[in-house]
Amino acid sequence: MTAIKHALQRDIFTPNDERLLSIVNVCKAGKKKRNCFLCATVTTERPVQVNVVKVKKSDKGDFYKRQTAWALRDLAVVDAKDAVKENPEFDLHFDKVYKWVASSAVEKNTFISCIWKLNQRYLRKKIDFINVSSQLLEELPKVAEESVPSGENQSVAGGDEEAVDEYQELNAREEQDIEIMMEGCEYAISNAEAFAEKLSRELQVLDGANIQSIMASEKQVNILMKLLDEALKEVDQIELKLSSYEEMLQSVKEQMDQISESNHLIHLSNTNNVKLLSEIEFLVNHMDLAKGHIKALQEGDLTSSRGIEACTNAADALLQCMNVALRPGHDMLHAVKQQQQRFSDLREQFARRLASHLNSVFVQQGHDQSSTLAQHSVELTLPNHHPFHRDLLRYAKLMEWLKNTDYGKYEGLTKNYMDYLSRLYEREIKDFFEVAKIKMTGTTKEGKKFATLPRKESAVKQETESLHGSSGKLTGSTSSLNKLSVQSSGNRRSQSSSLLDMGNMSASDLDVADRTKFDKIFEQVLSELEPLCLAEQDFISKFFKLQQHQSISGTTTNETEEMDGGNLSRSYVSGVPQPVSSEKDMIRQMMTKIFRCIEPELNNLIALGDKIDSFNSLYMLVKMSHHVWTAQNVDPASFLSTTLGNVLVTVKRNFDKCISNQMKQMDEVKISKKSKVGILPFVAEFEEFAALAESIFKNAERRGDLDKAYIKLIRAVFISVEKVANESQKTPRDVVMMENFHHIFATLSRLKISCLEAEKKEAKLKYTEHLQSYVVYSLGQPLEKLNHFFEGVEARVAQGIREEEVSYQLAFNKQELRKVIKEYPGKEVKKGLDNLYKKVDKHLCEEENLLQVVWHSMQDEFIRQYKHFEGLIARCYPGSGITMEFTIQDILDYCSSIAQSH
Repeated sequence: MTAIKHALQRDIFTPNDERLLSIVNVCKAGKKKRNCFLCATVTTERPVQVNVVKVKKSDKGDFYKRQTAWALRDLAVVDAKDAVKENPEFDLHFDKVYKWVASSAVEKNTFISCIWKLNQRYLRKKIDFINVSSQLLEELPKVAEESVPSGENQSVAGGDEEAVDEYQELNAREEQDIEIMMEGCEYAISNAEAFAEKLSRELQVLDGANIQSIMASEKQVNILMKLLDEALKEVDQIELKLSSYEEMLQSVKEQMDQISESNHLIHLSNTNNVKLLSEIEFLVNHMDLAKGHIKALQEGDLTSSRGIEACTNAADALLQCMNVALRPGHDMLHAVKQQQQRFSDLREQFARRLASHLNSVFVQQGHDQSSTLAQHSVELTLPNHHPFHRDLLRYAKLMEWLKNTDYGKYEGLTKNYMDYLSRLYEREIKDFFEVAKIKMTGTTKEGKKFATLPRKESAVKQETESLHGSSGKLTGSTSSLNKLSVQSSGNRRSQSSSLLDMGNMSASDLDVADRTKFDKIFEQVLSELEPLCLAEQDFISKFFKLQQHQSISGTTTNETEEMDGGNLSRSYVSGVPQPVSSEKDMIRQMMTKIFRCIEPELNNLIALGDKIDSFNSLYMLVKMSHHVWTAQNVDPASFLSTTLGNVLVTVKRNFDKCISNQMKQMDEVKISKKSKVGILPFVAEFEEFAALAESIFKNAERRGDLDKAYIKLIRAVFISVEKVANESQKTPRDVVMMENFHHIFATLSRLKISCLEAEKKEAKLKYTEHLQSYVVYSLGQPLEKLNHFFEGVEARVAQGIREEEVSYQLAFNKQELRKVIKEYPGKEVKKGLDNLYKKVDKHLCEEENLLQVVWHSMQDEFIRQYKHFEGLIARCYPGSGITMEFTIQDILDYCSSIAQSH
């Protein structure tokens, strides 16, 4: 039990700062015997806490683990079960009653006695001990009192605890020393008295040696005292000599102090001289401008490359001298103020001379460039400004210097440049667009028909109507279409010739070559404008030192008006002056002022192209979209991108207007009451429009706009076809629907337009439905009485009469059936089919070539009806032997011979 107690103390309680006082091996009463230990412990720290801990052996090994702990203050009753007889059972009353059985009565009594002691010492609340032998509780205090030393007032439990406290374990070194000593005396264990006597003798020997050592050292102490006395005498003599030396050196010290003060003054003077020299050198090095630079600024040649380079170097040197960071106090020096004033005069003089020279260059450029305009008047090209830009870029560094030193003159130069160049570009661009208009219309410059010379308003209106009446190949003349009805294809050709006689420009006059020519001219116009604008913008950025690629707030050209006052630091948004957000805005403003005529001229050219042929809007939409996309990839906020974007909006409006006009004219179409309809003009013209659009919009960026237009047009075509079919009197409705939707389906299948897949399926469905409807309606006429007879038979069956009883009906007996069948011998049937073929041929048009398709469908439908009649005869007149007077083979022969004869 002792070994277990030490193991529990080491493994469980020592890590928790607890001390184990008592232990009992127990198991629970009345249950399967599973042993555990109840331990009485106290903490080593104040205030002391007393606990009863249940420790159990682990299932996985031989070590113990702490399972449950109760505070001793929570213990109410200790029941020993029997105070007379030895009984290992006992109860502990905590929050509930715990019944235990100890391994022996002795262990139980020892544990209960420890609990009694701890209760007496630490708890104010006393625990009830019942069924405990009074003799056991009386003996415990006596034993405790005997163990307490006399003269000390301690309790029983206190004495036991202090006895435990006096015991200390030996450390490793002490154990090692004891083991060595005991090895030297093998009899130490067997004869303790002899071992003690030996230790006593050794201690006496050691004490004697200590006393002798003390007595021997007394002589040496006396000798040491004598030596100390002699040393003190020597020290006194040395002090006397030092005093005499100090008196001698006092006069020397005074002289050295005077020399030190003189040296300090000399050093201070030298330091001041060095600092003064440094300040003078700083001013001379940083504020002295070479005579060569001064001469270059005053008289330098601004026309030659060498002179420009010398002026540039001199201007940079002057700027460095003026921008030098003066030290505190320098600006109060008269020489510095005088030098700064000289620099200011030089700067003002050179800035004035530079601005005057550049203004002369701008004016000369305008005159030189004007002389070359005649060379480009007959060609669709714009003059090249690269030589002018190359010459001016030599002054770029001087412009940057002027921008940093005199912004007023820099701003004035900028305004003058815009004024001169805007007039020059306006002349060049207007002449360029005049040449483009001449090439588009095919007229000479003197005899051109379009908006270059002023005309009366009525004449302009008349020309606009004659040109804008053409809505492409779809519509022909607008004014004529409102008066004329829709004719067959032969009538349309005669109508076109009559329109030409009337002098109106119709879509049939414009062939693919004309549109291709317009497309090339428009592309060339854009291709010439784009590099011109980009080159000018790049030059402005480099020459005027403006950053192009700076993040800015997006303001468009539409928001910025012309800079009439030349103030580049302000822009005008909705008439209210606003500060320019960045240098990129300044570039856009300058470009807007210089090229202010580009957007109006482009809009005039677009209007002219739309007057010539509204289908030109397709070409313009594709070309303009491509150039806008290219410009936005370079710089989305540039002048070129914004201007082309604005023009693209106009082109898109013209395109939408073209589509709307065609839809409106479809809605207003009228048909002739005297001739068959055939393929409607707008259906055939939609085919031409789609084929042309597909060729134009191949791989185009604005495919979505065309797809939307397709959907609008095809829906309008569907609605107009149904409207014309409903109004048709000469041609059956089903024929109009069948032929036109077949043509639409064939067109969409050939062009493979992905966005019209649903409309293609719808067209096929409508074509099939109306073909079937027309066939069924037409076949009711050759065997009309037979059809009526069997319709009556089916009606009787539907009313509930059994099929085999129909022959007993008076109106539908066998005699009536034979009578009706006799009216349709093979000859009559063939005659009826021949008449039907002629009527179908009369209804259908030659353009769509659907006669054989319809005739084959009628043949199949006739055979189906024949089989249906044969079935009704077999079911309703069984065993009568009644049959038709012609067979299916006869029907096939009749249809084939009729088709071949026609």
